[in-house]
Amino acid sequence: MRQNVPLSSIDDGSRRFADMAVVGRLANLIKDARLDCECRSRLDETLARFTALEVRRAAREHLANARSQRERIEAILFFLQDLDEMGAAERDRSVYMDLALLFDDIASTAKEGAFSMRQLSLSPVQTGHR
Repeated sequence: MRQNVPLSSIDDGSRRFADMAVVGRLANLIKDARLDCECRSRLDETLARFTALEVRRAAREHLANARSQRERIEAILFFLQDLDEMGAAERDRSVYMDLALLFDDIASTAKEGAFSMRQLSLSPVQTGHR
């Protein structure tokens, strides 16, 4: 189900976690309704299938997000190669700030990728699906 599934930011994950909580609350309401009909088992099965589909979808999104963050870090590392040719006495001191910002970008990108991987580690194992 939707478990803190960030697509572009960790804050978006909070919204998606709330979406997942809605499914849980809906399941509880249906359970509390004490339906005494044949449809009860079909409703339970449908809800279980929906939950499984949501878990798989969220896991795929987490993995895709982590891969995207890795690709972004690779691109930033390309620009950091300029650091190898720099000295401590550069005339244009702003280049140091530019490189500092690149390091900041790597840190925030890595944090988001780590968040997705942690969320993926918490999701139930789904066999037979990639």
